[in-house]
Amino acid sequence: MRLRFFLLIGCGLLVLPGSGCTLHQPQPATLPFSVPGGYVESSGEGEPHTTLEHWWDRFGDSNLNALMSEAFTANPDLQQAYARIEQAEALVRTTGAAQRPTLDLAGAAGRRRQAVGVIGAVTADTYSLSLPASFELDLWRKLASRTEAARLEQDASREELKALYLSLSAQVADLYFLAVEQKAQLDLTDRNIAAFADTLERVERRYREGLVPPLDVYQSRQNLAAARSRRPQFENGLATAEHALSILLGRYPGRGVVNDHRQLPQTIPDFSAGLPSQLLLRRPDIEASLLRLRASDARIAAAIAERFPALRLTGSYGGQSAELGDLLASGNIFWNLLLNLAQPLYDGGRRAAEVDRSRAVFRENLAGYYKSVLTAFREVEDALAAGRTGEERIARLRQSEEASAAALRLALDRYLQGLSEYLPVLTAQGLHFDAQSQLLSARRQLIADRVTLARTLGGDWMDEELIDGLQRVAH
Repeated sequence: MRLRFFLLIGCGLLVLPGSGCTLHQPQPATLPFSVPGGYVESSGEGEPHTTLEHWWDRFGDSNLNALMSEAFTANPDLQQAYARIEQAEALVRTTGAAQRPTLDLAGAAGRRRQAVGVIGAVTADTYSLSLPASFELDLWRKLASRTEAARLEQDASREELKALYLSLSAQVADLYFLAVEQKAQLDLTDRNIAAFADTLERVERRYREGLVPPLDVYQSRQNLAAARSRRPQFENGLATAEHALSILLGRYPGRGVVNDHRQLPQTIPDFSAGLPSQLLLRRPDIEASLLRLRASDARIAAAIAERFPALRLTGSYGGQSAELGDLLASGNIFWNLLLNLAQPLYDGGRRAAEVDRSRAVFRENLAGYYKSVLTAFREVEDALAAGRTGEERIARLRQSEEASAAALRLALDRYLQGLSEYLPVLTAQGLHFDAQSQLLSARRQLIADRVTLARTLGGDWMDEELIDGLQRVAH
């Protein structure tokens, strides 16, 4: 009997596809392009990267800091992400359970009637109670590869959560400063409305004195009405920004999220881009893409191992009796131990197709990993270019604002002295108003570009937030 058993195992090993115990070598994820020594749009090539721990602290705004903390606690997207992490952890436990023995409790009770020769029919009761167990020997690391894939997916979910923290921080800062800018635009509009109303009063007084024609009055009224017509636009922008910010904070979309006295920072912080090679280690979305790539590689190993023999050890221990009270008596105890070997011979090509599919998934994820790296580099380059051109635009707009202010003062003085017509005043007022408004928008846009740069550079401050969040979920 033993000889037949080992012969069966030997025959199964002879028909194995391939040779040796190493079924699949992990495939490398090398980039098909060289990483430069510095960013094209950076002024300082090779400049070391500065730590971006809670980068929003650099703006020195306590209101922003409080909103950021609230978002990290109550944001609905974060709550969904933590639930996905719990799902991934459960899946790791589920997959890993296949590597451990299983033990069940089985019981049965029945009655049967059977004819026995000349005696006639006999009715008998049977009772049984047993502990069946089974365990699959993971000779080809099929089960281990599946568990490894699930663990890598879990790690990828954690990295995606960190990427969500990074994105959320940028969204909160963007919307916050947008709301602050809209408030500033409203204040600017109100000041210009008051200035235009004062000018209209002067023009009307000069008209009553017969010093100017009625056209000047109508033009002044037109200028005032145009300024007033811009106010609803900024009111809507403020409402939209605060509504969106409320959602990020897990609140009902409302108003008053941003303090009325907040102003755009006079000094806008800048962030060092560092080296492109550092970006690969600081972007959680790149790390998540790499982890999912490795998970797909582990699934290739599991699919290949599925074509090899499966060796399962099964056993049972229990008792069987015609009387319930004698079920566990020593004379009724039984046990058995079996070693089962199953070698797939023909399945219509299903297992081979699964290997091909797994390899195609790996190639798809590999291309996705390349794209995530390239996208990260592009985002940094775009943010650097936007920051540089934004500073240049602000410098030009400051010059324009100063020139328009001087032109307005001169045009108004000449008009009130009767040295010129009203049209230069009308033109100067509109140009000055536009220059002031564009300067506010440009300063806010530069802040948005710097926020984008902070997001694209990644960091590791999210690790601490992740630990705190997991502790909150656990409690």
